[in-house]
Amino acid sequence: MFNHIHIGRRAFLQTSIFAAAGIQFANAEEKDYESVEGKAKSTIFIYLPGGISAQESFDPKTVAPLEYRGSMKAINTNVEGIQINERLPKVAQVMDKLTIIRSMTHGEAAHERGTNSIFTGYKPSPALQYPSIGSVVSHEFGSRNSVPGYICLPEKPNEFAGTGYLSNAYAPFSLGSDPASDSFKVRDLSINVTEEHFTRRKNLLSIVNKNLRSKISSDNVKAMDKFYEKAYDLVGNQTAQDAFDIEKEKPEVRDRYGRNQAGARMLMSRRLVEGGARFVTMTYGGWDMHQDIFKGIDTQIPPFDQAFAALIQDLSERGLLDSTLVCVISEFGRTPKVNKDAGRDHYPKVFSSILAGGGIKGGMTYGTTDATGTEPEDNPVSIPHWATTIYHQMGINADKKLMAPGDRPIGIVDDGEIIKDIIV
Repeated sequence: MFNHIHIGRRAFLQTSIFAAAGIQFANAEEKDYESVEGKAKSTIFIYLPGGISAQESFDPKTVAPLEYRGSMKAINTNVEGIQINERLPKVAQVMDKLTIIRSMTHGEAAHERGTNSIFTGYKPSPALQYPSIGSVVSHEFGSRNSVPGYICLPEKPNEFAGTGYLSNAYAPFSLGSDPASDSFKVRDLSINVTEEHFTRRKNLLSIVNKNLRSKISSDNVKAMDKFYEKAYDLVGNQTAQDAFDIEKEKPEVRDRYGRNQAGARMLMSRRLVEGGARFVTMTYGGWDMHQDIFKGIDTQIPPFDQAFAALIQDLSERGLLDSTLVCVISEFGRTPKVNKDAGRDHYPKVFSSILAGGGIKGGMTYGTTDATGTEPEDNPVSIPHWATTIYHQMGINADKKLMAPGDRPIGIVDDGEIIKDIIV
């Protein structure tokens, strides 16, 4: 028999209000997560601008009609049952270390909007520019070993790779020069003064910044102060500077990666994470192939094949793959059917991404697409899910709120879920 307890109307309302407030306070507390370094201590984010065709790379359609599958063949990899494009024979031999996500999908068919989504994890908004993944990582963890936390090479690839609503203190450090160039030199990395003059300049700057801070309280002043502090740390640390010196690599290593843009940029990426960089963004190629896609693939893919396979193998041999997450992605894919100009057009409904290392399983594909590459079939992966998984591997809870202008708390990612099936 149940006991009946009488609660007055006022007491009931007070209890309800406090309970609701408790839930709100608990939720607010839950959103203020501390980021703790995860399995992936660093990330190499390889961006293929323009929209690489999944059919001519990581998701060939071998049984589709010719006008869908195209003229290129598929080859076996070192993992039974997984095939990729015939122009990727070296990548095929490191497939056991990769996960190919074949069911990436979103709804942004314009380059700028797709790029915005990939770099930030958010759909474009006219009201707010969200920070890039690299800037969020820099915000949460800062620099390491005097090497900038977030680096872009050769340059910041687009406006969406920046800080968004975060302080400019978390902007990427850009090399300003292509490591594949014979005249490669990192911009502003060295100053031709004596150590005495160097120290004097640093002390003078400290005085100037102190005076500015006492008169002006602004994000720009604080960010500039932090920028110069990090710059002096980098310039004054020879070990950190060495990370940027690709000439210190043995000739056979440079040959292994390839003496071209893909090879030099991926080798430099490895040097930077080895030196302490937390997030390195590099770009390679141009994949917006509306005409003559098969000719374009023949030109663009082989250097990528050599360099990417070398990067994965090199990281593995150096014991760095377990702690380095490697990501390959484009802003979208290409149309299932080859067009009248022997090309493929923009198609965000289906595309592929590669994740490797940093606690990601190897030797598998995740998600499937139909026989013509028109629709995701199993396990479609949204951009928020993909970004949330990257953050999770680095030790950042994507539910965490960061403060936007107007003291508005904004989640790092909205409605993202961790792709648990691909995590070790």
